[in-house]
Amino acid sequence: MRLLDEQYTRTPFYGVKRMTVWLQHQGHRVNEKRVRRLLRTMGLLALYPSPNTSVPADERRIYPYLLRQVPITRANLVWSTDITYIRLARGFAYLVAIMDWHSRYVLAWQLSNTLALAFCLETLEHALRQATPTIFNTDQGAQFTSREFTRRLEREGIRISMDGRGRALDNVFVERLWRSVKWENVYLNDYQTMPEAYQGLERYFQFYNCERPHQSLEYRTPAEVYFASA
Repeated sequence: MRLLDEQYTRTPFYGVKRMTVWLQHQGHRVNEKRVRRLLRTMGLLALYPSPNTSVPADERRIYPYLLRQVPITRANLVWSTDITYIRLARGFAYLVAIMDWHSRYVLAWQLSNTLALAFCLETLEHALRQATPTIFNTDQGAQFTSREFTRRLEREGIRISMDGRGRALDNVFVERLWRSVKWENVYLNDYQTMPEAYQGLERYFQFYNCERPHQSLEYRTPAEVYFASA
């Protein structure tokens, strides 16, 4: 799982077959069934075109992707969210974050030891206490297609956009955020426990928002750009 996590961070477009071949080339005797099971445990199968069995079909609603060729000209025009796997010395956790596309500012985040819906809703409520976006983009994961999550967005009059199945780069800004979080923080610190990971990530997101200059933002910080145009 540690190796899969690192390779997935490098190549989020790899499916089960490519991940299996990559592990086999590293000398590991694994088959596709085992790799699929591990990726599902890590919460990473949402990017691959495969049946979703986490929520009954009548409990889910899929929305079209709204952001193709849409110019992102101001803060709070588009927010997006995603969940990623955070490895620990003994076990693992899941991290969810909500980001403003224009500024790359992380409005809210949370850690959980399960993929239950509650920690995603809690993060959404925290973000909505700060502002309201015009469009909210997610993948087609069970948490984000659930009635509770989509109805909460609809109550605020927010337009819902969802990535196409198997199109990891539809949510490219959050994918870039995960690479930064992992290579600049998680892999360097090798967190032992959930509380330790929470404290470390809290420091990192403060640094990411307020101190880390982004080349794509003309070397300004996400906080500078977000509050200048919010």
